[in-house]
Amino acid sequence: MEIRSLAGTDFGTLYEAFAQAFADYEIHPGREELRKMLRRRGFAPDLSFAAFDGDRIAAFTFNGIGSCNGLPTAYDTGTGTLPAYRGQGLAARIFTCSIPHLQAAGIRQYLLEVLQHNPAALAVYRKMGFETTREFNYFGQEKCKVHPPEKQPAFPHAFRPIDLDTVRRLAGFLDFRPSWQNDDGSVARAGGDLTAFGLFHDDEPLGYCICEPSSGDIAQLAVSPRYRRQGIGSALLHHALGTIAADTVKVINTDIACEPLTQFLRSANFQLKGKQFEMARKL
Repeated sequence: MEIRSLAGTDFGTLYEAFAQAFADYEIHPGREELRKMLRRRGFAPDLSFAAFDGDRIAAFTFNGIGSCNGLPTAYDTGTGTLPAYRGQGLAARIFTCSIPHLQAAGIRQYLLEVLQHNPAALAVYRKMGFETTREFNYFGQEKCKVHPPEKQPAFPHAFRPIDLDTVRRLAGFLDFRPSWQNDDGSVARAGGDLTAFGLFHDDEPLGYCICEPSSGDIAQLAVSPRYRRQGIGSALLHHALGTIAADTVKVINTDIACEPLTQFLRSANFQLKGKQFEMARKL
């Protein structure tokens, strides 16, 4: 078994390994969905690694590269082991082998998320020195069953497309720092895969939303603290549903401490699908 980087590995090989490793999971991304996911999360093949059994990938970690809290960061955007190779500790070996390469590239922190109901993975990460930094909820629902609250703004308003600079200017609308896959870096990398729009009264933005129409993923939804409880969030969600082509809608990695957002999503009939820990380790 040889551990080496994924530089030069074609996408078809990556997808086949990913599909086999996650065949027994609930979600099965298609080729294009995986391509978009890797792009959005900053996948860097030269700093991603796999255990090879001959020419076959036995286990892998796809690393995204970017910044978090001002530190050059590697993010685990997908770790998997094919069924025939499980129980050999390959994921831990891949991580250990990757550290010198990440450090040489100037990476100072490693970030990941893990399902809270996966105690085996939690134990492995804690043994490798990871500490919990935040807890996240993730919500989902069939699009036809999402029902935004009826309340709508009582004043004239309009929806307009916004760019990333505007999103950054409206960061004060957020109640928590978005997770890696939803932050400004991911929005920038996703490019045209995401749609961003704001709700304006005259020329003043009162709230905004960023979503991925093809997957139904809502990355950010925020309302100015001065204008909350006036139906702006409901109007934004209703408008987002009109842009989403997917059959399901997802809101992944909302901070568990943000009770107002949790209550809002529940009021729109989103179902809590699970919880995750965000974990980090300095390199």
